Amino acid sequence: MANAVQELFPGTKVTIGPVIDEGFFYDFDVARPFAPEDLIKIEKKMTEIAGRDLPFERIEMSRGEAIAFFEKKGENYKVEIIQGIPVGQAITCFKHGDWIDLCKGPHVRSTGELKVFKLLSVAGAYWRGSERNKMLQRIYGTAFLTAKGLSDYLNRLKEAELRDHRRLGRELDLFSTLEADGPGLILWHPKGAIVRKVIEDLWRERHVTGGYQLVFTPHIARRDLWRTSGHLDFYKDFLYGPMEVEGVDYQLKPMNCPFHIKIYQTRLRSYRELPFRWAELGTVYRYERSGVLHGLLRVRGFTQDDAHIFCRPDQLETEVGGVLEFTFSMLRTFGFNSFDVKLSTRPEKYVGSLDDWEKATAALQSALKNKGVAYEEDPGEGVFYGPKIDIKINDAIGRAWQCSTIQVDFNLPQRFDLNYVTEKGGRERPIMVHRALLGSLERFFGVLIEHYTGAFPVWLAPVQAALLPISEGENSHAARLAQRFREAGVRVEVDSRNEKLGAKIREAELAKIPYMLIIGKKEVMQGTVSVRSRHRGDLGSLEVDPFLRDLMDEIRLKGGEQKSLRS
Repeated sequence: MANAVQELFPGTKVTIGPVIDEGFFYDFDVARPFAPEDLIKIEKKMTEIAGRDLPFERIEMSRGEAIAFFEKKGENYKVEIIQGIPVGQAITCFKHGDWIDLCKGPHVRSTGELKVFKLLSVAGAYWRGSERNKMLQRIYGTAFLTAKGLSDYLNRLKEAELRDHRRLGRELDLFSTLEADGPGLILWHPKGAIVRKVIEDLWRERHVTGGYQLVFTPHIARRDLWRTSGHLDFYKDFLYGPMEVEGVDYQLKPMNCPFHIKIYQTRLRSYRELPFRWAELGTVYRYERSGVLHGLLRVRGFTQDDAHIFCRPDQLETEVGGVLEFTFSMLRTFGFNSFDVKLSTRPEKYVGSLDDWEKATAALQSALKNKGVAYEEDPGEGVFYGPKIDIKINDAIGRAWQCSTIQVDFNLPQRFDLNYVTEKGGRERPIMVHRALLGSLERFFGVLIEHYTGAFPVWLAPVQAALLPISEGENSHAARLAQRFREAGVRVEVDSRNEKLGAKIREAELAKIPYMLIIGKKEVMQGTVSVRSRHRGDLGSLEVDPFLRDLMDEIRLKGGEQKSLRS
């Protein structure tokens, strides 16, 4: 693709062109932005280059040779990349025909092997992801072994576009982003806020019945707290601040864990009290570059579904097993039944003893096996402070989303010198488990919108029923019915506008309201409502009380999530 761009647009400079999950992109410094018709020309030229069947040739250069070569070509971005490659690391290029590029490889044997590809879109992207640098033009594309593979993928893209939570959030009046006054910060509109409340209420209720205690912690603390926790060192590029308060530096929190640790430290703890399970819906703030912000999925301020468990080593496997069971139960409540689970083990750089790592990893493995959870091992991909289990949920069109995580931590208990009194009166360090069931509420809500295409199940829907009086004469009756439904805990709206019934029905359908209750003179006289279901169509005329009881049951049951843990 880069070869085609430079043939068609002489003077264009190439920067980076990596493979991504479902394709590739390449960033170009070009005289003018690419137009949609340019992609058609580039794709045609790519087909022509593929037809030349040019073999790929690997070329290794010294550092000096590579810099001199690309300086001569005027490719200053490549020179900058080479200067950032560690001394002693091989510098390789690949050539086909007269065109050469800096690349690690490997490549296929020749351009003739590349037959099924498609350019998808173009977007602006800052060099090195920094808004202080020049804006480049990024072309996205994908490639497949077969035409059917490409066709299936393009159909999935169309389906994903229909489910885009940013568009649906706007159309359904759920949320907006504070673009001009705070990119990456979310405004929850009333309808989105009621869904969030339903999620939070369920979350808190399940945690209390599951043996957790709820805590609340501040949004800021002295910067020294984050120095002790290591966040100033490990996450400095993602922190906001500092802010000065009475001559002392304070920091907006990027994590909740140090505060939970400070609660632990308020008094001496005994082995008899452990485990402590402390849960919080804690809002945190992390700097993300503007180029990666994406609706609800990548934001700068978000609320974590967070909890920390402080336990003895002999309790670790049981606690992890409990978290696994809790996680799958919660996710199934929201309609997710397919999961990809990975166990990430010790990386090259780590804290804690090798013995601790082996015991913790074995405990995670044993918990997964005892709960019958299928998983893959991801060697060396644990975090530096301990092994972890990551759970991805698969949505309605098969996309995987990272939400849930269970992480064992040896680092923070050591940094904060946590301990408890043992049975023999000595001191031992507890193990700390970080866990999130849903991840962040913002991201999880975005996933829910896309999973359901905005048509939430009844228990989650911001408006569960719309009362549609046929004429003004039925408005007062509809208002009395609405109050009755609200007192029963049902979220309803009355459309009392002077509009035709057909228009009211269409608007309710566009708003993806589960039930439409039509009220005319006959319904008022008979004490009934004419019910239209979003999924089942016209249900006919139903008595109000039995319908309300059935609706309340449907809301209470939440679709019935109790299923086997096996995925």
